[in-house]
Amino acid sequence: MTGVGAGLGLVGGLGLLLVLLRLPWWRRLDLADRVGPYLADAPPAPEGAARRLLASAAGTLGGWLGSSAAVRQRLQVLDPDREVPQFRAEQVLWALAGAAAAGGGVAALAVRQAFSPLGAFGLLVAGALAGALARDHLLGVQVRRRRQQLLAEFPVVAELLALSVGAGENVVAALERVATGDGALCADLRRALADVRTGTGVVTALEALAARTQVPELGRFVDGMAVAIDRGTPLADVLRAQAADAREDDRRRLLEAGGRKEVLMMVPVVFVVLPVTVVFAVFPGLAVLQVGP
Repeated sequence: MTGVGAGLGLVGGLGLLLVLLRLPWWRRLDLADRVGPYLADAPPAPEGAARRLLASAAGTLGGWLGSSAAVRQRLQVLDPDREVPQFRAEQVLWALAGAAAAGGGVAALAVRQAFSPLGAFGLLVAGALAGALARDHLLGVQVRRRRQQLLAEFPVVAELLALSVGAGENVVAALERVATGDGALCADLRRALADVRTGTGVVTALEALAARTQVPELGRFVDGMAVAIDRGTPLADVLRAQAADAREDDRRRLLEAGGRKEVLMMVPVVFVVLPVTVVFAVFPGLAVLQVGP
């Protein structure tokens, strides 16, 4: 026992010594390590085994769940800088979380002695699939909310553009003035202006913005601006007409939403208020009939 304890102590001491020697202040950095982070063309750091395994699992999961083109199209609405492999890695993590949650159910079944290997495997697979699908559903919800924000901000932005151009500013100056505001559409306009500063045409940048966000109203607005610029039509009049159309579309959407809410408001009236009213109206008569001769 003494020899075993001494051996374990020796191994533990050697391991602690190796850890201490690998600390940053004990290691001498060579010239490449000191200068490499400050060079633009420095080679990327080699990926670890865990990162490679996660990337491989993400690619396999992406092949099972659907095409990467559809995912890329939805990611462009949220952030053009996001890549499909990053989203696939998030799906893998959500799948692992779902499998871990299902593993808790398997452990509970094992405690109750209702454990079946095939059933446990099926439960783990179902948990992993549910986690991956939940991440995909969350992406769809985020895309819908983003488009709703763009639609809500679009009439105001269109009117401000019409006012700025009508006051004598050119298109780029008007876009820069409007893009200083807060909101999702203003952020997308700032990104489009960054493309314009790098040499992209204004119409091309706005068309790319409309194609990326996939909002039909914004696409029609950009098409109207493109036609006005190409044909030499007074841009201020076109922007005013486009802003009026945007306001009308927003008013129609509000009316449609109000109609849907009106139908939903009938649910508690029919299934809660009306039955309670009937009970209060009928109960006294039933009580009199039971008490009477």
